[in-house]
Amino acid sequence: MYQIKNFMENDDVKVIDSLGAFTVIEYQRDLSVMPENAMEAFYSSQMNVRKRQVVCDVSRSNVTIQAGAMQWMVGNVKATTGIKGVGDFFGKAVRGSVTGESAIKPEYTGNGTLVLEPTYKHILLVDLNDWNGSIVLDDGLFLACESSLKHKAVMRSNFSSAIAGNEGLFNLGIQGKGVICLESPCPREELVEITLDNDVLKVDGNFAIAWSGTLDFTVERSGKSLIGSAASGEGLVNVYRGTGKVLLAPVR
Repeated sequence: MYQIKNFMENDDVKVIDSLGAFTVIEYQRDLSVMPENAMEAFYSSQMNVRKRQVVCDVSRSNVTIQAGAMQWMVGNVKATTGIKGVGDFFGKAVRGSVTGESAIKPEYTGNGTLVLEPTYKHILLVDLNDWNGSIVLDDGLFLACESSLKHKAVMRSNFSSAIAGNEGLFNLGIQGKGVICLESPCPREELVEITLDNDVLKVDGNFAIAWSGTLDFTVERSGKSLIGSAASGEGLVNVYRGTGKVLLAPVR
């Protein structure tokens, strides 16, 4: 049996969220500073630029994380590749190559505590039950999830989306029942959540960080024609159609 002291009960550490197997902590001050960077550390803290970490209780659920995200672990925790045969390896390699994500995401099993690397980004804990069991992520958002969830490459609704929007043709989709951890460029308090009911959302720019897997995602001209687009002062827009939700980071 193990004991952890001066970690989550430290008076400089605050628990800011907890869901499923995951707990998010935030360091209120950076005490490991020297005189030459003390002013920078002080003003960073005042502007909510703080280090955050995800603590995983592996006894509650097996956990899959982004490659290289592990900082330390204690207890009977074992790391595996999460690969179940040659076919599974080939599928994950293909998915990784088209989505830009790491092909192999390690899976941690057993009974113990897993702590991820600290980050200055904002950590979002998302229950897929609130997304009807399917979500699609913008590049670079995935940090960790419960291993019961399935990963897949989600293709744009039309091939011209990738060419016109200078974006990749695929995004990472996650399906099932469980919790995922996302690294967001802005805090939850600033995220705009839009719910569509057989409707259309058009976004000028890469501000959507996640959307329901039930939505069709394309890139289109903002006007009906090239002349219309030029007259409106806009060019190409990201379009989300159908029924589902979209999360927007307006100050990204």
